Amino acid sequence: MVGSQHFDDAGVYKLDASTALVQTLDFFPPLVDDPYTFGRIAATNSLSDVYAMGARPLTAMNIVGFPDKELDLDILGEILRGGSERVAASGAVLAGGHSVRDAEIKYGLSVTGIVHPDRILTNEGARTGDKLVLTKPIGSGVLTSAAKADKISQDQLAEAIDVMIDLNRGASEAAIEVDASAATDITGFGLIGHAHELAAASGVTVTIETACVPLLTQTIELAKRGLLTRAYASTLNYLKAQLDCGKVDETLVHVLADAQTSGGLLIAVAANHADRLVTKLKENQTRSAAIIGSVEKQAQHTVVLK
Repeated sequence: MVGSQHFDDAGVYKLDASTALVQTLDFFPPLVDDPYTFGRIAATNSLSDVYAMGARPLTAMNIVGFPDKELDLDILGEILRGGSERVAASGAVLAGGHSVRDAEIKYGLSVTGIVHPDRILTNEGARTGDKLVLTKPIGSGVLTSAAKADKISQDQLAEAIDVMIDLNRGASEAAIEVDASAATDITGFGLIGHAHELAAASGVTVTIETACVPLLTQTIELAKRGLLTRAYASTLNYLKAQLDCGKVDETLVHVLADAQTSGGLLIAVAANHADRLVTKLKENQTRSAAIIGSVEKQAQHTVVLK
């Protein structure tokens, strides 16, 4: 039912009239020092793709690369313990996995979920007139870059960690309840990059009110000092003429294009359901419930910043 044609977050295979399987995988190297915390973040990030499709995770398999000749296996044990904790929190079952010897630590999950074929959320359903709602603040790329460069303390990184380990379960359930038009999660291509994917797949233009986008504490201050991931430049270079930055401050543009780890959902919803979605998101205790823009008829640019 869903493949790789429109940059969707997961593949979907229909089993019967009431059941479809949602399948995804994701893994990456550590972005924090504590192995247990890294395991939790990586697992949450992997599970997010299933939630972005409006699905419920069923099973997960560990994907591991580990330099066992250089590092103590207790470190790997803590990574796997962290991942297992988040899988259990999602209600899914950790069913095993596979490990290889590697020069660098890598960890993530292959996740299988379940969804009704008529209730799948994709990134190609956004409709003219929809509102755009974001469910987590932006800035994890900036803060983790700052931590790696020893520019902020671990205490200052705590807010970003809390956001990254927070499951998108409540956001997904709220989106389904209000009959959202489309959704995607904000990860490696940043808010701007994933908004572009949603716009291109749906054949629309999305306008983002940048002043309405929630940001983690210190994000702009640190970004002005150049503490971003390398991804923001490649995303902006890829989009080029498809992005209209208007008069938005350059630093903020860089932040909105910067890679996020385990970011929130970007949800397109009919305008008359937007306030109800915000209410449901707050009831489900999502990190943010911000209306950040709108969907408009397809124009010259896929993404317009104001």
